[in-house]
Amino acid sequence: MLLSVALILSLGMILGWLCQKCKLPSLLGMLITGIILGPYVLNLIDPSILSISSELRKIALIIILTRAGLNLDISGLKKIGRPAVLMCFVPASFELLGIILLAPKILGISVLESAILGSVLAAVSPAVVVPRMVKLIEEEYGTKKGIPQLILAGASVDDVYVIVLFTTFIGIIQGKGISVISFINIPISITLGVLIGVGLGYILSKYFEKVHIRDTTKVLLILSVSFMLVTAEDTLNTNITFAALIAIMFIGVAIQKFREPVAKRLSAKYNKLWVAAEIFLFVLVGATVNIGYLKNVGSNALIVIAGALVLRMAGVFVCLLGTKLNWKERMFTMLAYTPKATVQAAIGGIPLSIGLSCGDMVLTVAVLVIVLTAPLGAFAIDFSYKKLLE
Repeated sequence: MLLSVALILSLGMILGWLCQKCKLPSLLGMLITGIILGPYVLNLIDPSILSISSELRKIALIIILTRAGLNLDISGLKKIGRPAVLMCFVPASFELLGIILLAPKILGISVLESAILGSVLAAVSPAVVVPRMVKLIEEEYGTKKGIPQLILAGASVDDVYVIVLFTTFIGIIQGKGISVISFINIPISITLGVLIGVGLGYILSKYFEKVHIRDTTKVLLILSVSFMLVTAEDTLNTNITFAALIAIMFIGVAIQKFREPVAKRLSAKYNKLWVAAEIFLFVLVGATVNIGYLKNVGSNALIVIAGALVLRMAGVFVCLLGTKLNWKERMFTMLAYTPKATVQAAIGGIPLSIGLSCGDMVLTVAVLVIVLTAPLGAFAIDFSYKKLLE
């Protein structure tokens, strides 16, 4: 295991650095590292690491979402209003609808199988988007109009919305029928996540005010609370649940609201944690990529992906109608909402694992969309924000 960790960190950093030198996003080098070291090429990653890969990726997500919350200015988000709410579900709905319309004719699968494929592909990647939006906030690009805050909030809720839809469609194809409660659960789980996160953030803020502890200890305490929230969400068997990842982000938001100086110091600590977490996240995502599947993907899958992304960008455009954003800022927001990686890596293999006939196709297209949109989306953000934002 130690050799695998050493290879992941060293090779991930080296290839990430080489990509940066070539004016490419470092995450591309990390994805390539995962593909090379993964079970489908050199098979140098210890099986014990692969067996906990999803948990390690979730820890990385927790780190970037907390970091996002510590930097998220809610007052700036309030100024945006309606578009902030629409960004949480409209672009994903446009993309899902596009795949339902395109996939049956182009890929030869049923409408319900297309809905499953669409719910896998429709989630934006917080692993790609969140750290870049935090960077924009720190450099104060687009912050006067709340553009990075808008994308941050939307990307986090977007994932919860899509995962609930995926679970619903899987239940339907397995003969469980349409559950009204599962759709009702979407806004309830998001609202509960916000309330729980704000409540815990307020309690932690008051504790930090009255009890003097090191910032490193504060980070460990917040991480422990975050891990317990994720575990609680996973173990709940009730019809109504709460969105743990939303709660985790709003812990950071509340600390930033009630103890801003502490939030700034904690954000710096989380920035250091992200250096290692980013490498593990993208290397392990790359390790899930079976290049054998990629050989079986034809131009038809590329057409579906391209059509879906165009509709997703159209959904973002609709959300921004009536805002004060100029055409450059709207173009940036549309580009920033295209990268995909984490959710696709996490749920792309589920249809195959439960024996659905569309499983191979879903996994293949999910892998392809990661390989295409994660580096290209990151590249588009990194090289356009100084030109398109003030």
